[in-house]
Amino acid sequence: LLYDYTSKQILVDQNGDARMEPASLTKLMTAYLAFDALKYGTLSLKQKLNVPAAALRSSSEESRMLLKAGQSVTVDDLLHGMIVDSGNDAAITLAVNIAGSEAGFVDMMNQEAKRMGMNNTHFANPVGLPDAEHYTSASDLAVLASAILNDYPQYYPLFSQRSYTFNNIVQGNRNRLLWMDPYVDGIKTGHTESAGFCLVGSALRDNRRLISVLFGADTDRLRFSESQSLLNFGFKS
Repeated sequence: LLYDYTSKQILVDQNGDARMEPASLTKLMTAYLAFDALKYGTLSLKQKLNVPAAALRSSSEESRMLLKAGQSVTVDDLLHGMIVDSGNDAAITLAVNIAGSEAGFVDMMNQEAKRMGMNNTHFANPVGLPDAEHYTSASDLAVLASAILNDYPQYYPLFSQRSYTFNNIVQGNRNRLLWMDPYVDGIKTGHTESAGFCLVGSALRDNRRLISVLFGADTDRLRFSESQSLLNFGFKS
């Protein structure tokens, strides 16, 4: 799907309402709710949160901020770890501290999805682990990306950060569009064996912003080339 954020028009729609597995694109909703918590004062950027043991159990080798159970970490670090590093451990730590439990946070995610009108979305966890009851659509993710841009522009620069260093370990953002296109400034990648390679991209060119959503590419390279083609088509046509 290709969405023109500036004019609020869908430019390309290929099965945009089909239910798809989002993988780590799920963390866009986790981030939105964390931004909500900052807005309403239940979290602050300098506040330190304890890392629950559950945060480590949900972290695969490729999706970790490399936290340790019981460690005390600032909300600011956790947001960077979740968004730049795509850390499951960071996402779970934020979720448990915001809602008291993962299940409670998932309820918040689904309530927020309903409020936004994400009618083809249901969440089962805060990170994107495969689950039969965990799905979304390209059109719904365009709604969610737009909500982040519209409601929390002050935090949007997190999505364009190319790397983040925590505990002297540098991890790079997996969104290679940030290097390929000078106009691209976000937003999030996702990948599991079952979901394939996924990407929500966004670019701002001549005061016009486009949002691309792509699911299920066979390779890492293909998700970026296809997303780049979508964005180029939108700006040129």
